[in-house]
Amino acid sequence: MKKHFSIGLSAFALAVLLSGCGGGTTTTPTSAAPATSAPAETATSAPASSASASMSAAELSVAESKAGQIVVADQGLSVYYFTKDTKDSGTSACTGDCLVAWPPVTSTTATPTVNGVTGKVGTIPTADGKMQITINGMPIYYYEKDKAAGDITGQGVGGVWYLVAPSGEMITAPPAG
Repeated sequence: MKKHFSIGLSAFALAVLLSGCGGGTTTTPTSAAPATSAPAETATSAPASSASASMSAAELSVAESKAGQIVVADQGLSVYYFTKDTKDSGTSACTGDCLVAWPPVTSTTATPTVNGVTGKVGTIPTADGKMQITINGMPIYYYEKDKAAGDITGQGVGGVWYLVAPSGEMITAPPAG
């Protein structure tokens, strides 16, 4: 019993230590291999509340949608690219009112956790000092009208907002059905 408790306590301490190691606001890319031991989260699964999310939960994962497999973030919400952003620029072209409708996907660490996302994941600084997550050098965003896991109402909005595939490619095709 004591041995199991000390191993669990050691694992918890290590997780706490590692979660506090996210440095400053510079871009820090990471690469993630596809998940092979756990099935991808689906857009129809119940979202986890932030209070019950485990410390090892992925910040980005993959879900099935009407547009195929897509990248999702917090509580299974779809993420989008903005075609007016410039790849690897280190900045976002979405400012002011744009950020109200399209909030940035942020992380508390420079090396966001991923599950199933194979594109190159990193961060860039936001105007308010947070770390916006990037995939393949492009910032990613939520859409304010997506309220639940599986919503993809931002796909194709204005001809400049598109879902993100696990590889980091932009999905420009309209959703099926």
